[in-house]
Amino acid sequence: MGGASALQRVALCVEYNGSAFSGWQAQRDPRRSTVQETLEGALSRIAGATVSTACAGRTDAGVHATSQIVHFDAPTIRPERAWVLGANSLLPPGVAVQWAVAVPADFHARFSAEARTYRYMILNRPRRSALMTAVSALERVPLDHEAMDRAAQVLLGEQDFSAFRGAGCQSRTPVRRVLRISVRRAGEMLFIDITANAFLLHMVRNIVGSLLRVGRSEADMHWISELLQTRDRRLAGSTAPPQGLYLAGVRYGDRWGLPPMPSPPHAGVLALHGDV
Repeated sequence: MGGASALQRVALCVEYNGSAFSGWQAQRDPRRSTVQETLEGALSRIAGATVSTACAGRTDAGVHATSQIVHFDAPTIRPERAWVLGANSLLPPGVAVQWAVAVPADFHARFSAEARTYRYMILNRPRRSALMTAVSALERVPLDHEAMDRAAQVLLGEQDFSAFRGAGCQSRTPVRRVLRISVRRAGEMLFIDITANAFLLHMVRNIVGSLLRVGRSEADMHWISELLQTRDRRLAGSTAPPQGLYLAGVRYGDRWGLPPMPSPPHAGVLALHGDV
């Protein structure tokens, strides 16, 4: 491909099904396919040179994204449309670029982000699904989503989330600021939405695992507050499965001029059963 020699910083919104990937981050093991390596391979072919990406939030193996934000410095200038169409023509079915925007050189997908939203989806019924096994978590026990929602509200604000911090977390501090959390039902689906300035390793899945104990009536709604105060991960619920988790949105300031984030996953389910 021809093009003028220049340096252009581009932001992308990427959607992916994490089922076939060993997470976002590139790994040294060639047997493990990652979203980052897959995306960089496509972008490098379009640019005609090696492209390296940075993302808003690394996702684990099996975790999905509807709005992963990525930036890269391209050695050649292309129209924004060319990055979208070109990448999607080269990417596998489980990865798709939603938009591309040229951004200022000081934009950073991770450090410019003001908040991130994750959605956890639970199929709450006795029988497994033939269609949603890889994209939602199955919980066979009927869940009291209203009790889960009430219990979750104690997590709001700036607090020490050591009780929900995964082993191996490299963050310098366990303090995070949760801006919004909700548990809503739409038919057989439960949606747990959490917005925070940033997240610790496995923080969302560990919160979900603990809220499930409340939903099953294994713990009362005050237990989450007590657990938070202990700062002891060993006392919390088990880590929820990765397939129910989605990076559903990243918030940036208006100065960057980014398009709106796409809708959260399975908006069609919400239309059928009511807004959550």
